[in-house]
Amino acid sequence: MERKRRGGIRARKTLERQVRGKASHARGLRAEALAALLLRLKGYRILERRLKTRAGEIDILARRGRTLAIVEVKARTGEGAAREALRPHQQARLWRAGEQLFALRPDLAGCDMRFDLVLVTPSPLPFGFPGGWPRHLPDAWRD
Repeated sequence: MERKRRGGIRARKTLERQVRGKASHARGLRAEALAALLLRLKGYRILERRLKTRAGEIDILARRGRTLAIVEVKARTGEGAAREALRPHQQARLWRAGEQLFALRPDLAGCDMRFDLVLVTPSPLPFGFPGGWPRHLPDAWRD
């Protein structure tokens, strides 16, 4: 009898995790859409969204002139949390993904690669503007 109760609790926790995961995924997709809109308004051409490479996924690949921006989008409750969400191992993963991208796409050979970050935090705007307006940080982790 005890096992059945435990199994029910375990199944409920698993279901709760799945629901949270789907909500996080949807929030991430909305944040990426807002980030792409912001970049378009700033004059970038969006080449790819959710581009998968062997090294990992690039959220947005954008180009303006000769600059190719590999953009990571972070949606968090506060700007500090969004900035801290991009850890060194993720930066290394994005660097490897960028190198693979250049190897696979000779049409991008004349471009200068740059890594940007777009932060999306809840909006202080009235009427509950969904998701907040994104903040673009060009060349986010340049030394």
